[in-house]
Amino acid sequence: MDLMGWIGSSVESLKSIRIRKALNEAISIGVLVSTALILWKTLMVITGTESPMVVVVSGSMEPGFKRGDILFLHMTEKPVRAGEIVVFKIDDRPVPIVHRVIKVHERKDTKEVFFLTKGDNNKMNDIALYAPGQDWLEQRHIMGRAVGVLRYIGWMTIILTEQPIVKV
Repeated sequence: MDLMGWIGSSVESLKSIRIRKALNEAISIGVLVSTALILWKTLMVITGTESPMVVVVSGSMEPGFKRGDILFLHMTEKPVRAGEIVVFKIDDRPVPIVHRVIKVHERKDTKEVFFLTKGDNNKMNDIALYAPGQDWLEQRHIMGRAVGVLRYIGWMTIILTEQPIVKV
């Protein structure tokens, strides 16, 4: 084999190795993403909620929960009661809210249940946070009950969503 032939086959071999390496990395990333999605969907089924975990992004529940805490949620058929900490989502608002139920109202005629919430660190109830004209939360607004917490682990999420330099 002459020198030029050897160089040509070496270059082809290197290209082949790079292609295999890139393909291997792409497959590894695909497996990682697929595994994360499967775990998330499994948690959704187990917890009965569309969002099994949320990050606390404000200080409204201090001292119990602080910014950066990750809350684990669960939702069952058991009725939500005053005193429970729930995560709720208001129509047309992108971020769910973590607050305590302070009042539960059940209509006798329709058996519909309504909730009034308040952050532990807030002076007023949450009516101002609700949609215009809405004085109570309905069951459909409740995403889940807080059943566990991991302290400070959610700070990475807060940094990634709030810091303009990271967003760019």
